[in-house]
Amino acid sequence: MDPIADLLNRIRNANMKQKDRVDVPYSKLKLSIVKILKDEGFVANYKLLYAEQKQGTIRVFLKYTPAKEVVLRGIKRVSRPGLRIYRSYLDIPRVVGGFGISILSTPFGVLTDKQAKDKKVGGEVLCQVW
Repeated sequence: MDPIADLLNRIRNANMKQKDRVDVPYSKLKLSIVKILKDEGFVANYKLLYAEQKQGTIRVFLKYTPAKEVVLRGIKRVSRPGLRIYRSYLDIPRVVGGFGISILSTPFGVLTDKQAKDKKVGGEVLCQVW
C-alpha cells in the first residue's frame, strides 16, 4: 500500500470521527507532511514516539474549532505510485480557489505550493489539503 495514502486516510478517518489524535508509522516523508500540516494550521501538533516500536510512530493531534467543527475539511492524494503527477512552479494547481494548499516533493524537500512558487521550483504534487 502507498504509505502517503495511508497517512492521509488515517488523518481523514480520525478527523471524521472527531478523535483527539491518530498514530501513524514513522518515515521522514510522513514527518515532513505532518510538519507542513501543523505549520499551515490544519493539525494542532505532533509528537514522535520511539519506545512503542522499532520503527517509531508519529502521533498527530487533530485540531477543531471551539464549536467542535473540523478545521481540516478535505485531504486528497494527487500523485500515486501508479500515476506520478509532476508540475513546474508555473503550473502548480490552486486548491479551492486559494483557500487550500498543495504539498509538493521538490529537490529542496517537501514544500507547500506557495513556498515552491517563491523558490521557483517544481516537483511531484503529493496531496491537496483544504
